Amino acid sequence: QVALKKMPLRRRSRKELLVNEIQIMKENRHPNIVNYIDSYLVNEDLWLVMEYVDGGTLTSVLVQVLMEEGMIAAISKE
Repeated sequence: QVALKKMPLRRRSRKELLVNEIQIMKENRHPNIVNYIDSYLVNEDLWLVMEYVDGGTLTSVLVQVLMEEGMIAAISKE
């Protein structure tokens, strides 16, 4: 099982930043982060294939869950 993130390239003005981010993800693997698997250019979209993590996106967790400073510090440390 994998997660697929579709990113439209036509709206991105700084494509080189995206390329740099992918390069960093390819070079760095760790059990405490969602790891990059592969990417594909499909029409005008970049599809990123990542490890699947149950529970939704980090953004949705941050928006829906009220965390105290200590919890945020512990997560950031990991």
